Amino acid sequence: MAKTYSELLQETKAAIKQVSLEDLKARLESGEKITLVDVREKDEWRQGYIPGAIHLPRGFLEMQATSRLPDKKAKIITYCAGGIRSAFAAKALMDLGYEDVESANPGFGDWKDKGFPTEVPFAFTNAQLDRYSRHLLLPEVGEKGQEKLLKARVLCLGAGGLGAPAALYLAAAGVGTLGIVDGDTVDASNLQRQVIHGMDRLGESKVDSAAKTLQNLNPDVKIVPFKERLDSSNIDRIFDQGWDVIVDGLDNFPTRYLVNDASVWKGIPVVHGSIFRFDGQVTTFWPGKGPCYRCLYPEPPPAHLAPSCAEAGVLGVLPGVIGVIQATEAIKIILGQGEPLVGRLLQYDSLPMVFRQFRLRRDKQCVVCGDSPTITEYIDYEGFCTR
Repeated sequence: MAKTYSELLQETKAAIKQVSLEDLKARLESGEKITLVDVREKDEWRQGYIPGAIHLPRGFLEMQATSRLPDKKAKIITYCAGGIRSAFAAKALMDLGYEDVESANPGFGDWKDKGFPTEVPFAFTNAQLDRYSRHLLLPEVGEKGQEKLLKARVLCLGAGGLGAPAALYLAAAGVGTLGIVDGDTVDASNLQRQVIHGMDRLGESKVDSAAKTLQNLNPDVKIVPFKERLDSSNIDRIFDQGWDVIVDGLDNFPTRYLVNDASVWKGIPVVHGSIFRFDGQVTTFWPGKGPCYRCLYPEPPPAHLAPSCAEAGVLGVLPGVIGVIQATEAIKIILGQGEPLVGRLLQYDSLPMVFRQFRLRRDKQCVVCGDSPTITEYIDYEGFCTR
């Protein structure tokens, strides 16, 4: 015999555990480990939510529960506006095998009226909701992740082969502030690989050229220009501006060692990339979490073993691959998602189309990040790399 809505609701509530708002507040304040699941719609969520809640609309619950709520033994409490949708959501989770599920009754409306703690999500404009819609659909990003990106600060060292694709995709993703360091100007030979520039920019500062392209791509992005070559005299001024991540697209060893030392002392993760002819590599040096550049290269290689692109040439599409991987690493760090390449070197050989991975270990004897560092201030990096 078919059931009425009232009968179905009554049956559902009888099958689940319910918690009052006062009890929920007390349990949260006591530090009890609870996974709060807000099953309201997006427009309701944007008006406010209980701090720490995961937004999982009722219509997507069964489809996304496994990815958003991987621990089926976790203590879960669902809530909605008034306590009805959350009851059905709790029953659905129980049917999916979740072992400890409760529903808050009543819901967020009463929670807010009682003056209990609430948070209001980042206020996206309609244009931003449209622009970042594909990010917002990803549970691993969503509105909270996109807010992190828009508030993030990434420093790009170089607007050349690696910096160009990295900056383009960081800007497209909505990274709110991009610093760009480059003292060079655009040359016709750059255009084979440095896709952020164009024929109408020849002779122009690479920083200015990159800024024009990036701001046209995404007006949300603020560009902080540094039209200068990075060295010991300006690195503190440039690095001490609250950067979350540094993307290293440098092409010379003295500056790489300088960047390494400064980033270790300042605790800033560096996504390092390099290219040579048909090969490239990427790794992430994250102070306190893994090795540094000096652990990998205690001494610079002889000049004849590491010629520049101008001397050895480079496949034009190669820096696009490596730069995009660098941008991916930076975004993962900002979002706190995935496994960054800390302690791992990803090597790419474009001719056989092969990726290889190598494990890197922190050197306890490292002169900068080791247990007893001997280099604690900037040195003569040019001299170090030419001795």
